[in-house]
Amino acid sequence: MPTNSPYALQNKRVWVAGHRGLVGAALVRRLAAEQCEILTVGHVDCDLRQAPAVEAWMTANRPQAVFVAAARVGGIYANDSRPADFIYDNLMIAANVIEAARRTGVEKLLFLGSTCIYPRLAPQPMHEDSLLTGPLEPTNQWYAVAKIAGIKLAQAYRRQHGCDFISAMPTNLYGTGDNFDLRSSHVLPALIAKAYDAVEHDAPTVEIWGSGRPLREFLHADDCADALVHLMKNYSGEDIVNVGSGQEVSIADLAYLVCRVAGFRGRLVFDTGKPDGTPRKRVDIGRLTALGWQPHITLEDGVRETYRWYAEHRRSVRRQQLEAV
Repeated sequence: MPTNSPYALQNKRVWVAGHRGLVGAALVRRLAAEQCEILTVGHVDCDLRQAPAVEAWMTANRPQAVFVAAARVGGIYANDSRPADFIYDNLMIAANVIEAARRTGVEKLLFLGSTCIYPRLAPQPMHEDSLLTGPLEPTNQWYAVAKIAGIKLAQAYRRQHGCDFISAMPTNLYGTGDNFDLRSSHVLPALIAKAYDAVEHDAPTVEIWGSGRPLREFLHADDCADALVHLMKNYSGEDIVNVGSGQEVSIADLAYLVCRVAGFRGRLVFDTGKPDGTPRKRVDIGRLTALGWQPHITLEDGVRETYRWYAEHRRSVRRQQLEAV
């Protein structure tokens, strides 16, 4: 796994594409310590699905480093019900930003993928070399295919054009500012929203999708942002790099943790008629740790912080959800 001399972010113009998302917002917070100029642009001013708009904005603003954290994301229901949106939007974002980065002479780019790129039954923990060795998880294959295309774009541009483009694959992420809408959220924020509502309404039960048996790995978004900045500064190579905590927990145990944090004392009901998704998903983070990075936020501490944030911001979160309908 090749590495070059460290890349300095100090005094550079750094674009965080997708700065309003979970990872993008965490990256903006993390980059504040790097003495760089942080560039952001909203969807209204630059639709990343439109190539002319992306190239025009990048030509005008000339970022030197780019974090591609922009994506259409969602849980099992969102992926399964809107497959065209998930594959098209993510394909366009990756292709447009990467091509415009080449055209405008970006010095370094980090493309953010996802561990859902790996085969559904990949050996555990999942190593980067598992990519394209088996069938994908059907419930999120559209998103996964688009992310795989983004990885291959970064590798192809490195080979053909000599661009210093790298790719990182984060595990399941959570944290402050997450999506708590039950129609489109991932499992951990959905559990937080359900537990909060159950406590507020003194409900006797909380419903959990699936059997509770699948094993998942979780990483706080602030830890992820720190790892991505570390990779931007210390890694240059064609190989993808997993970003995770190295720890796993069953969905059932996660639900019990969230309910304990929320103070819910009722009963959990597992709806086995709902899909479980991939049976197990933990990543091998050996490449990342070899580069000198380790996670710092424990799952319980992260859940407590995220639950506290949701409780404090619930009204504004719900208002945003209603406006998005």
